Amino acid sequence: MTAVPDLSAGMTIRLEDRLYRILEVVRHSGSGQMHGFIELKLKDLRFGHCADLRFKQADRVEVVDLVKRSMNFLYADAEKLYFIDPGTFEQVGLPRDSIGRQEKLLREGSTITVELLGDEAIAVQFPKVVEMTVVSTGPGVRDGQDNTMKTALLENDIEVLVPQFIVNGDHVRLDTERMKYIDRVTSRHAPMKGP
Repeated sequence: MTAVPDLSAGMTIRLEDRLYRILEVVRHSGSGQMHGFIELKLKDLRFGHCADLRFKQADRVEVVDLVKRSMNFLYADAEKLYFIDPGTFEQVGLPRDSIGRQEKLLREGSTITVELLGDEAIAVQFPKVVEMTVVSTGPGVRDGQDNTMKTALLENDIEVLVPQFIVNGDHVRLDTERMKYIDRVTSRHAPMKGP
C-alpha cells in the first residue's frame, strides 16, 4: 500500500477491484478547521470513464505495476482489439470500450505499447503526438478570418478542427489524448534553389 501523497500522474492504482490510471494529482492545503486533502483525477482502464476522487493525507491505496510490451495491432471485432507480440506470436485481446475514440489511431500492423496485468491486456499507451495526412477539407475562408477553424478529415476517418490554411495532402500533428490539431508538419529539408 502506498500513501496518497506519494502518488503521481501516470501510476496505476486499484480501488474496489477496478484499475485506474492517475491523470493528475491536485494537492489542497487546509486552512483553519478544514483539513487538507488530495484530489486524484482518474481514468478507469477497463471502461474509459473518468472520475475525480478526494483522499485524506493519511489514506493509502494499492499501486499496481503493469507490464509493458511492444506489440503489433492485428484486427478488431465487435468487442475486442487484438494485438500480437512479434517475438513470441502470443496474441491478446483488449475490450474496445477501454480505448474509446483513440481506436481510430490504430492501423493494421502498427506497433504500440500494450499494458498487461498477468496475461490480461488492460490498456494501450499511445504516443502523445502522431502525424497524420489530411484526406479532405474545405477551402479556407479569406478576408481576415485567420483565427477561425474548419473541419478536416484525416486518414482513418478522424475528424478534427484545423486552421484555414490547411489543405488536402498536408501532414498535421495530432494530440492523441485530446484528439486535437497541434500544428502543420513542414518539410525540414527544403530543396535547394539554383543560382
